[in-house]
Amino acid sequence: MRQPALFFGHGSPMNALGGPHAEAWRALGETVGKPKGVVMVSAHWETDGLAVTAQLRPKTMHDFGGFPPELHAMQYPAPGSPGLAARVAELTGAALATDWGLDHGTWSVLAHVWPEADVPVVQLSLDRRLDARGHHELAKQLAPLRDEEVIIAGSGDFVHNLRTWKRAGGEAYDWAGRFNEAVKAALLRGDDDALIDWVSLAEDAQLSVPTDEHYLPLLYVAAQRGPGDEVSFFNDVIEGGSISMTGVRIDQA
Repeated sequence: MRQPALFFGHGSPMNALGGPHAEAWRALGETVGKPKGVVMVSAHWETDGLAVTAQLRPKTMHDFGGFPPELHAMQYPAPGSPGLAARVAELTGAALATDWGLDHGTWSVLAHVWPEADVPVVQLSLDRRLDARGHHELAKQLAPLRDEEVIIAGSGDFVHNLRTWKRAGGEAYDWAGRFNEAVKAALLRGDDDALIDWVSLAEDAQLSVPTDEHYLPLLYVAAQRGPGDEVSFFNDVIEGGSISMTGVRIDQA
């Protein structure tokens, strides 16, 4: 059975410890079941050249600071898959890497999707040599994996502006809400060109995407949409005014 493609708005690492977003991720895991593996593109692994993790046992990376000890102590011992990494390398030309693990863009989410840590996970890096269209074209090369019982996933945020984030919480800024809705509308109508040229998608793009690393993983998921696939959303809220938690599921109708 063809596997879904999933985008996670991962937000703060604190979501790893639980809360309403984590509950939605857990519910998602129950509906998608357990694939043979996951290829995750996280906002937090940027490289000069394309790479894919190839260890049997990738480390849990605590690539953040200033959070509670229980978060820094958290482990997600999901296995890697050298075989899946080799398949990704075959499809994309990615170099096999052993100097990375599972960063928080990956494990803070998957710790709830598959809490038993029994689904193999490999990460594919964001190659900074590519522009947005290059990322989208690269993502298309991953499409055969969906028919090989592998989920293609991305982790980032549609809207990610830490400079305007309200630590105490609060309503979404108008510009953040408008851009989030523009992205959703483009996904629903299958307008990948609009998603690729997000600066022209809505006038609020510059505030919503001041840097592109949290947005680009979305293109890896959008590129998987094929004839007959449907798009749906989960965790569709904006936290602290300017961090979108919206998740995307692309699946067979």
